[in-house]
Amino acid sequence: MKHTFAAGLTLLLGMLGPGAGYAQSAPPPPTPTTKILAIGTVNPGVDPAKVFATLPNEVRDTVDLYLNGKIDQWYSLADRRGVVFLLNVTDVAAAHEMLEKLPLGQAHLMSFELIPIGPLNPLRALQGMKANP
Repeated sequence: MKHTFAAGLTLLLGMLGPGAGYAQSAPPPPTPTTKILAIGTVNPGVDPAKVFATLPNEVRDTVDLYLNGKIDQWYSLADRRGVVFLLNVTDVAAAHEMLEKLPLGQAHLMSFELIPIGPLNPLRALQGMKANP
């Protein structure tokens, strides 16, 4: 039951958007970027044999990023080939540079969509919540 309530609250607040629920005329404070969500997919038209030949080096270098604290979590895409990384990086340009240094990036075989994410800002609209200066 707790998970259902929390999931519902998260969904509701996420759908409201960053400005919803604010009675004041001042805009809400910006959401700070705390992580980067990186969704990587193999580029269209790439020969799968080239990808598979590069994978041993890609995995080794990706594990190094994980062990150095740059990758917080990693997943496979369920509906197609690709990966999802939750990066402990706050700058999109730095995340792009880091991922392009991986073997699949250097060989132009994989591209990443980079999405800055942060705390659920609409929670500030709940009664009693105030932004810290």
